Amino acid sequence: MGKVHSTKSFRSGNSVAIRMPAALGVEPGLDWTVEQHGDELVLRPREAPHRTIDVSGFAGKAPGIRLAPREDFDERPSTIAARTVAGAA
Repeated sequence: MGKVHSTKSFRSGNSVAIRMPAALGVEPGLDWTVEQHGDELVLRPREAPHRTIDVSGFAGKAPGIRLAPREDFDERPSTIAARTVAGAA
């Protein structure tokens, strides 16, 4: 087993809390699951949910920005033909 640390429980509002010694290296703000097995408590950090970014609200936020031209594909023949016709007119 690992190194043994001692701590004391205390009342925090309507709950009972236990401080984690800094020597354990526990990061603040993590969510935990607690399992009770007889008189033992097993603490496990809960995995953070995968977050997604909603980009639908970004459109039009930077009206002066110009996108860089994409050079990773060939132009469509119809685009080339339309440019040729527009240049000849």
